[in-house]
Amino acid sequence: MLLNFIGTDLFERHGKALTNFKRTLPEVDSDLAQEMTKDPYNFAFTDIAKPYNERLLKDALLDNITRFLTELGTGFAYVGKEYRLQVGETENFIDLLFYNLNLSCYVVIEVKIGKFTFTDVGQLGGYVVACNHILRKEGRDNPTIGLLICKEKDRIQAQYALESSSQPIGISEYDLERFYPEKIEGTMPTIEELEESLKEDGRCG
Repeated sequence: MLLNFIGTDLFERHGKALTNFKRTLPEVDSDLAQEMTKDPYNFAFTDIAKPYNERLLKDALLDNITRFLTELGTGFAYVGKEYRLQVGETENFIDLLFYNLNLSCYVVIEVKIGKFTFTDVGQLGGYVVACNHILRKEGRDNPTIGLLICKEKDRIQAQYALESSSQPIGISEYDLERFYPEKIEGTMPTIEELEESLKEDGRCG
């Protein structure tokens, strides 16, 4: 567990998403919302090592829901996948919907396997507004937050997109490769070295 925390570089990733929370959320909530985020998110637990699409990635995340919730952070409760929202005469489907108990709000998560584009924030912002109108209960829930997790982003483009939105949104990347401490190689004995040591102690045949 300790190696996992060190290896995933949690401290360096924690609270690092690009967001507009300070501008769009009350001061009392913006810092807590920022601390909720990571960048990048570590999705290595999905064990995806072949070409994949968004559906395969989302299925893999939910097949490992306990580890997915752990990676998201404390206070997250899973609500639904492809969550249906009827807006006027149009059906909309949110990739992943969560509720954060610490923030007392819905969190809309959109997962994109490509590079971030301006249109991603427009779509996510629309879902956030729809959740506020349809799901949020006045006096119980704080404003809905949107989180876009993509494979790659241009930081300047992402920042411009966040400035254009009046909804609280964060943008992060994800990584499918396993995180390891930079200097772990050479600091732990190999299997061969362990076996040789046991032989010398007379505990291995």
